[in-house]
Formats: sequence, C-alpha cells, structure tokens
Amino acid sequence: IEHYGEKYSNPRRFKTKSKGAQEAHEAIRPSYMEKPVAGGNNDQQRLYQLIWKRTIASQMSPAQLKKTKVDIDISTTDKKFVANGEVLVFDGFLKVYMESNDDDNGSIETGLLPLLKVNDKLDVSKITATERFSRHSARYTEASLVKKLEELGIGRPSTYAPTISTVQKRGYVLRENRDGVQRIYKVIKLENNEIVGTQQTETTGAEKMKLFPTDMGMVTTDFLSEYFINVMSYDFTAKVEADFDKIADSKLIWYDMIDDFYKPFHKRVETTLEEAERSTGQRELGIDPKSGENVFVRIGRFGPLAQIGETVEDSDKKPRFASLRPGQHLETITLEEALELFKLPREVGMYEDKEVTVAIGRFGPYVKHKSKFVSLKKGIDDPMEIDIDRAIELIEEKRKKDREKIIKIYEEDENLQVLNGRWGPYIVFNKENFKIPKDTDAASLSYDDCKKIIKETDKKAPKKKKATKGTKVVKKVKKTKTVKTAKATKKK
Repeated sequence: IEHYGEKYSNPRRFKTKSKGAQEAHEAIRPSYMEKPVAGGNNDQQRLYQLIWKRTIASQMSPAQLKKTKVDIDISTTDKKFVANGEVLVFDGFLKVYMESNDDDNGSIETGLLPLLKVNDKLDVSKITATERFSRHSARYTEASLVKKLEELGIGRPSTYAPTISTVQKRGYVLRENRDGVQRIYKVIKLENNEIVGTQQTETTGAEKMKLFPTDMGMVTTDFLSEYFINVMSYDFTAKVEADFDKIADSKLIWYDMIDDFYKPFHKRVETTLEEAERSTGQRELGIDPKSGENVFVRIGRFGPLAQIGETVEDSDKKPRFASLRPGQHLETITLEEALELFKLPREVGMYEDKEVTVAIGRFGPYVKHKSKFVSLKKGIDDPMEIDIDRAIELIEEKRKKDREKIIKIYEEDENLQVLNGRWGPYIVFNKENFKIPKDTDAASLSYDDCKKIIKETDKKAPKKKKATKGTKVVKKVKKTKTVKTAKATKKK
C-alpha cells in the first residue's frame, strides 16, 4: 500500500495442491519487504530485485487485460487486416515489473494493443510482410524438462537432478549445442507508397545446450515401451509417489504395495528374457552397388554402426562394419552417407618407410603408424579429408608428448618406470601405479627408492578378507530370521 496504493494490495497465503510437495526454501524470501534494493555487486543486486519483485507481486492485485481482436478495413479492397492482442485495463501486479522496463509503453507483455475505438481512422506508416516457416516443437532444456516432470507428477524436487544426470551418464541423452543452417526468407515492405521486396537470411535449427536423445536412448525406449508399457506409462511414477504418501500416512502396508507391483513385474521380466529379441534398432538403407549386398544401420556392442552384408552359416564371407560418425543417427543417415563410412580405413601416405592409415575406432577417428594409434583432434580433423602432412604432425606431436611423459626408466628392471601423469609424477611397476610422496624429487629417485615406496604402499593397502564356510552359515541363519520376523509382523 505504501509503495503503490490501496487498490494494488491483495494479501494472500499460498498452499500446495499436492500432498507431500516440498516447499520453497525459506532463504528465498526478502527479510525486509520495505527494501526493494539491496547492496552488493551488480549480480547480487539483480538477484535480490528478482526475488523481491516476485514476492511482492504475489501479494498484489491481479492485472486486468481485455482480449481484443481488431478488424481494420482497407480503403482500396474488401480484404481486412486483423490484429489480435490484449488491452491493459488495470496493471495490478505488472506495475512492479513495468517500473523498471525501458519500453516506451512500459509493457513487459508482448501482444498488447493500444486503446482503440470503432471507426477510428488509422494512417498507414509502414506495412511489413515477412515470410515465415513452421517450426518443430522446442527441444527440452534441463529446466523445461523439470517443468514437464512437475506437470506429469513424476518425482520430487530432490529427484529431478539425479534423474536428468543419470540418463546423461548412461548415454541415453546428450546435452549439447548444435549448429543451424542458413535459410533465405522474403520480406516485402510498403512505405511511402512504395513496395520494396528483399531477401534475407536466417539461421534455423541452431540449438544451445539442449537435450538430444541418442541412438541408444531411442532404441532402449522403443524396447521398453514394447515390453514394459505399464512401467513406461507417465502415470506409473505418479501412482508410486501417491502410494508412498499413503504408506507414510499409515493408510497402506508397504509390503502389500511391493507385492502388487513386483510379482507381475518379475513375471514380465522372465517372459521378456525368454521371448524378446535383443533390440538393435536395425534399419535397412538399401543395396551396396559394388557387392549387391544389403546395407543396414544398427546398434552394436560399441555404439551405432553401419553394416554391409549378413552373417551366413557355413560361409567364409563375413559382413563388414563401420562406426557412425559424430552427428550421424540411425533414423536420419542416408545410404550414400553410410557407404562413405566404408572408405575407411584409408591410406594417406608413407612416413619413415611405413604406411600411414586413417580409420574410425571405438574411441573415435585415429591415425595408425607403426602399430601406434594417434587420435584426431575433435572438431578440427576430418578422417575423410586429413592428408599425410597433417598425419605426420599428429604423430610427432604424440611422440613428443610420450617423451615428456617418461621421467626415468631403470636398467635393473624396465618394468619399473617414473612417469609424468595428469596429477603429477608417479611410479609404474608391472602395470600398477604407485603414488610418490609429496616434496619428493621424482627425477632423483633411485631404483631402491622406488622399490621402497612400492613396498610401503603394499603394507598400507587393506588386505581382502576371504569368506569362510562359517560366515556363509551365519548369513543364512540371519536371513531366515528376518523372513520369519516379516511374516510374524504381517500376521499380527
């Protein structure tokens, strides 16, 4: 009332609609509502103002907007211009946001129309017609996915972050940027009684830090949707959450709820293991013109791949495989793009009287020379275009890095080495790593010093205990007692 007047005040108390929902953190509220501005740096001030405005807006009167459709006659034709928008009748809570806005009309809303009356004459100052294309639905960001989970009643605030991070860790979803493509569109302007048409370009399809399903994610989802449709239903998690609330309120016995779910679920798992084929997302692209064999793309042991030919019993002929490149997907790759993959491995030249080849492996594209592998630089080197000069540059760069990695190799035993690692020098002996004590000069370590460090490390290492028969018997007895207790509780 002090800031804006009586008519803007509308105190209220909010309550959550769903049971068990977690409230906002108490720290995210201003302590003193009479202070719209706080000290600190620019970011801290903006954060405080955001919280203050949201809080005070929640205690203000609603804004009043009149949805309006305006038909505008044209003097030279019976066609009409139509404007759809809203007219602001009373600003209400919007006032707190409009005060800090730089727009001429002080509006934070798009689509607001000026106040108009029937038969008002409108003079044409400028008319612009812009060509527009239909767009696909926006991809999810982490924030918009959380909002969708809330709408569907899936999970709780404490489970949103682990859910989103888990699907990314398991390779079902990628969070990344993707470049768009340039597209031409037309703009026609009428100004000062002259019509001028121009062509402009825009970038379409560009995505910034969006969530994209991987081939593995799509194949897994298709498989689960086919065989576990009840678990994949959006209602499933919401129902389980509701059952958990009933258990917490002592309205449902927990083991009854587990029984109702697990018995049919376990049966379904067993049936699926027996009957279902392993889903590979296989897609047939066409015929290889050279061999006349079918070309497929599918999920393999190490990810998506292209395949020419099929395995035939009692035949020496084997199918050929090639891994898909980054940015290629099972659903969109063409036959021509798949056949390009089989041009690898390719020979790029000779170096030190040995052949240099480029190929794509499990960990990405690489150069092979003298049985040594050198990874190509991501986003810089294209395995289809790299030449011998660039390959030699990468080989020498790797050799230099390897030389710098070795601090010392001992004549007494070549299996004992002191190397430079990511977190500093360390000892390697028989393919095992040993930490070098702090403030120790790694280069000055003698053979005996290294053996001493290895021996002391082995002494400190905890020894693995072997299970005995007696231990196993005890475990079985404990398990039996637990089961009896559970049955007794149920009867009681």
